[in-house]
Amino acid sequence: MRLFGAVMMNCVFRPMMWGMRKMGRTEKMFGAMHARQRKRLETDNPFRSYAPGPQDVFVMTFAKSGTNWMMQIVYQLIHHGKGEFDHIHDVVPWPDAALISPTMKGYAVPLEQANDWETAPERRRVIKTHLDWKYLPYSEQARYIAVIRDPKDTFVSAYFFLRDSGMGSAIPPVDAMHRMFVADKFLLGESWPANAAAFWAERYRPNVLVMSFKSMKRDLEGTVRRVAEFLDIHVSEEVIQEVCRKASFSYMKSIDEKFAPGRMSISGKGATMMRQGKQGSSGELLTPAQQTEIDEHCIAELKRLGSDLPYEEFADSAPPGAAAETHAPAAAGR
Repeated sequence: MRLFGAVMMNCVFRPMMWGMRKMGRTEKMFGAMHARQRKRLETDNPFRSYAPGPQDVFVMTFAKSGTNWMMQIVYQLIHHGKGEFDHIHDVVPWPDAALISPTMKGYAVPLEQANDWETAPERRRVIKTHLDWKYLPYSEQARYIAVIRDPKDTFVSAYFFLRDSGMGSAIPPVDAMHRMFVADKFLLGESWPANAAAFWAERYRPNVLVMSFKSMKRDLEGTVRRVAEFLDIHVSEEVIQEVCRKASFSYMKSIDEKFAPGRMSISGKGATMMRQGKQGSSGELLTPAQQTEIDEHCIAELKRLGSDLPYEEFADSAPPGAAAETHAPAAAGR
C-alpha cells in the first residue's frame, strides 16, 4: 500500500496537478473529487450496519480539530494513564478512513478486531470518525465526544498536513484552497458549519459531550476531569495527573510517530501530527482578509442552518480592519 500510494502520488497525481494548475482547472478537479467522496458516503457508509454498544466512545471531529488529542485523553483515561501502543490506530479503529482515499484501507485496526477494551481497566474503546452526525450510528448506550476548533486554524493545520503528508508541490495554492473551504468543498471533510452545527444541536443528549479546542487549550486538567466525569470514570488524583502529562503537547510531540501517518508513506515518514497545536495562529498562512472571509462565511452558514452555536466560544476573531483589505495572492509553498 505504501508503494502503491507513492507511485500514484509521484507518477500520476503530481503531474496531473501540474497540468490542472496550468489550465486553471484545479478547483474544478477537486470539486469533482469532493462530490464523488460525498456520493460514495451515501452508498458506502462504513457504519451502516453497526450497532454501537456501551463500550463505544466516538471521538467525532471535523478533520484537524484536535482529534488525536481527544483520543489520547480518552484512551489514557480508559487505561488509567498506562495506555501503550505502537501506533494509535493499532488500538483505535477509524472506519471512515478509506472514504478519504482507497490507500487508507487497512490503515487502522478494523472495528470488529479492536478488542483490547475487553481487558482495559474501564471496559470502553475509542472509535475515531470525521463523519457528520447524520452518518453516525446512534445508541443511548454509547458515548459521543465532539471537538470543535476554530475553522481558520483547521484550514491552516490541514494545509500543512496535506502538503507534508505526500502532496508536496502538488498541493493547490493557498488562495485556491481558501476558495474551496468557503465553498464547503474542502479536501478534508464536507462543511465546517454543517459539521459543527450538527454536533452542537446534539449537546443536550446526556451521552453527547461537545468540547471546544479553545477551552481545551486554556484548561487541559479541567478538560481531563470533564471527560472522566462524562465517561463515569472515577480514578485517583495520581491518574488524572498522569493523563494530563500524557495529553500535554510536549509529551505527544515526543511520540509523534505513534500518531503520524508515516505507515502509509513508502519511506515510513510523513507529516507530523503535532505540528504546533496552537489556537488563533491562522495568520501564519492566511491574510487578515482571508481570515475574515472564513469567519463571515461560517457565521452566515450557521445562521442559515438555524444553529445557535456561539461562534466566539470556538473561534478567535480575525484582526480588526481585515474586512477592508483586498486578498493578497498566496503562493503554494507559503
